[in-house]
Formats: sequence, structure tokens, C-alpha cells
Amino acid sequence: MAYFYEEPSHTFGEYLLVPGYTSADCIPDNVSLRTPVVRFNKKAGEQSPLYMNIPLTSAVMQSVSDDKMAISLAKEGGISFIYGSQTIQDQAAMVARVKSYKAGFVTSDSNIRPDQTLEEVVALIEKTGHSTIAVTEDGSAHGKLAGIITERDFRIDHVPANSKVSEYMTPFKDLITGQDGISLSDANDLIWAHKVNQLPVIDKNNCLVSMVFRKDFDSHQTYPKELLDSQHRYIVGAGINTRDYMERVPALLEAGVDIMTLDSSEGFSEWQRKALNDIHSKWPEAKVGAGNVVDAEGFRFLAEAGADFVKIGIGGGSICITREQKGIGRGQATATIEVAKARDEYYKETGIYVPICSDGGIVHDYHMTLALAMGADFIMLGRYFARFDESPTNKLIVNGNYVKEYWGEGSNRARNWQRYDLGGKKGMAFEEGVDSYVPYAGHLHDGVNMSMSKVIHTMCNCGALTIPELQEKAKITLVSSTTISEGSAHDVVVKNTSINS
Repeated sequence: MAYFYEEPSHTFGEYLLVPGYTSADCIPDNVSLRTPVVRFNKKAGEQSPLYMNIPLTSAVMQSVSDDKMAISLAKEGGISFIYGSQTIQDQAAMVARVKSYKAGFVTSDSNIRPDQTLEEVVALIEKTGHSTIAVTEDGSAHGKLAGIITERDFRIDHVPANSKVSEYMTPFKDLITGQDGISLSDANDLIWAHKVNQLPVIDKNNCLVSMVFRKDFDSHQTYPKELLDSQHRYIVGAGINTRDYMERVPALLEAGVDIMTLDSSEGFSEWQRKALNDIHSKWPEAKVGAGNVVDAEGFRFLAEAGADFVKIGIGGGSICITREQKGIGRGQATATIEVAKARDEYYKETGIYVPICSDGGIVHDYHMTLALAMGADFIMLGRYFARFDESPTNKLIVNGNYVKEYWGEGSNRARNWQRYDLGGKKGMAFEEGVDSYVPYAGHLHDGVNMSMSKVIHTMCNCGALTIPELQEKAKITLVSSTTISEGSAHDVVVKNTSINS
């Protein structure tokens, strides 16, 4: 006989947080949003191998997560999972571009030899848009440094175009350089002390490692929570499927990916267990999340299969129509609460803490705080990030308003049929997502900072300075539809409707 749940499942919009005691220490400046991303032996006192500085990830979607989004979100302290519904080579190239975009330490992609001409320098500047070019003996990114040439070192209309680079460059002997391993702060001190605009970083053999630019240090100060690896490169994730993972995973690892996640409409499947086992057997150090699930049994299955984190949510996304097409899913709040309890029980039994990610169902910013309070370690968002300049979609004017395109991975436009684990012929596939528009929301930096400010202030109202403390102290109440209406502006004529959600 079928199993029946006695209570209906609920969404985030059906709950509110009840304020707790706010101490004198409970101020926004003291709040930390740092959160673990992958499993670790918490009982043994270990730390997770990977943390985020804000609890946000961008969804594995063509209309959301490319290399530009990954760099922008890593600057804020979160992780983007670059979409997998593209060729292995193209996805790996996106990952590689993120990893080559060192925060403050730039791997030079504008290099030239001393014996090349100024005409070639001009062509390189026009091609890359970079006004400073490293001169290496073999013209490679990590060759022996011979000098630096900039567009200010010559006027092409006043000198022969076939003049050699060596005649106009600043030679190595006259350069201020830093040794490999120098901190960004020390590099900046050298730049200012010697009144230069850039600092080549070299190894013991005088080979170029990277470049530090004055403007990049200023950028670093703008993004104090940026998420970096041990080599000062941005952290980046990628989505994979259960079909070509044995070819896709090594390419992504070679490109430098930090974490991957199996991207599926439903993760409680033998295909995900097999993929996790195969990947961890072949590449033991690889970090791979799995999902999506909506109950304790699904979480337990993936945790025991070795998932490094587990994603929660089926049918709750704004462009997802899985529930109406298949009749499967669960209210996102209920799913998050049950899976969080299962995670805690698994930790008590094993000592292993497996982070969980709430994926879908976020409509308003306060839903983020609710998801965290209900037990999520971090959140995955699609519509939210699709609205910003940094998403890969077109900005259009529709009915007089700026919008951005946004489509589901289960839509015909995405044609991402490999994310469905049940196999079958491609022609038998049906849509589980729609093609749509979302209101344009400007720059990601401004939007994310506003959202995180709301989360932080609400945590203070609950008497919590960390996400685990919020989960321990939060008082959450189920509310009626009338209560929800009462919480919005009512019985007035609103003058300004530009209030952020």
C-alpha cells in the first residue's frame, strides 16, 4: 500500500521567524556567514576542505552560470557551478578561464618576445585589450622574463612599425619584481613604494609566474570576502551528469575545478550512486555533490554513497514544471527541514557532517534566512542570479521594462536531456522547464550585498552570529494566508514600488 504523509508539505512563504534575544554583541559587524561546502569528520575535530564566505551558489544552468558569473560570485564569497549542458571541452575551457583569473595575481595572457616588432605589440594590445605586455625570452606566459612593454613606451605613428620590442621595453634589470609566494599586500606595498603600476612576480629562475597590478589590489579591497584557493585563484564549481562523467570529470579536474555536482532532476537513483562510486574510486580527491532529494531516505542514500554535499528540492524552481508534468516533488521548506534532521542524525551516528544545499523555492530575500534557519548550510539560486548583468543571457526591453532571458534546464531551449537519469530515447523526452524573462536587477555585487545584509540583520534579530547558531536558536512559526497579507503593505496607496524584495 502506498505511504501517505499525514501533514501537507509547506513552502518558505508559509513561515516567519520569531525574534529572539539580541545581545549587545549581536551586531551586523560580528556576524559570520562562513559555511562548509563538503563533508568532513566533525566529531574528530576536522574542518571541511572547502568553505564559502557567503552561503550562496548559482544554479547549474545555461542561463545562469558561466565563467563570468563564476568570477563575479567568487569575488563575493560564493561558488558558481558552471553548466554542464555543453561540450566537455567548452565547459573545461570556462573553468580554466576562471582559474587563470587570479585574484590580484594575474596569469599573463599577453606575452611577446624581445625580437618581435612594435606592430605585433599593437596587434596584441588590440586583441586582448591589455595595455601592459610581459616580454619573455620565448614569448610564453611563464618564460624567462626579459622586460615589460606598455602602450605608453612608444608612439607607433612616430617610430618604425618594424622596430624591435627590445629597443623600447623596460629591461629586466630595471624592473621592480616580487618573488613567487609574495602576499598581495606586500606586492602592493612594493608597487606604491616604487611608484609603478605593475609588479611582475618571478620564480627563482627569473621565470614569470604572474603579474600584480595596482588596480587589482584596489579591486581586492572592494571584495574582502572573495573566495580563493591556495594559489590565490578563484574557487569554481561545475555541473556533471551520470552519462559522460568518466570523460568529463578528468577534463574538469585538469582545468582546475574545485568542486562538482551531479545535476539531475531527481537524485535518489542507482545512476548517482554508481557515478559517485566511480568518480571517488578513480579520483579520490575529487569533491562531488549529489541530488536532488526531498526526504530523509534520499539524503541517507546519497550520504552513504559518498556525496560530498546533498542538494534538496524537486519542482520548486520558478521555471520548473516537474510537479505539473510528473506530479512529483515536495514543498521546499518541509523538504529542507526533514533532510536537515536526517543530516544531523547521520552525523550523530557516524561523526561525518555532510552539508546540505537548499535548491529552489526562494522568492524573497527573507526566504534565504528561513532556509538557513531550517538547516540548510547553503542555498542554490537560479532566478535570483539570472537577473544580474553578470549572467550570460541577453538584456532586453519587454513592455517598456528591462528584463533578462531565463530558461530551465528541462526546457526545449536547453535541450539538457542528459540530466534525466532514466535513459530512454531522446524523442521521448518532455519539457520540465519553461523559457521566460526575469526583471533586470543591475550588478551582482550590489544585489548580493543587499540580500546578505538582510540575512545578517535578521540573524541579529534572532540572537545569532553564525549560521549554526541561527539553526540552534531560531524560532520558526507557520503562518496563515491572512498573516502573510498582513505582513505586506496594505490599506494604503503605495507611492514607491521600487522596494527590494
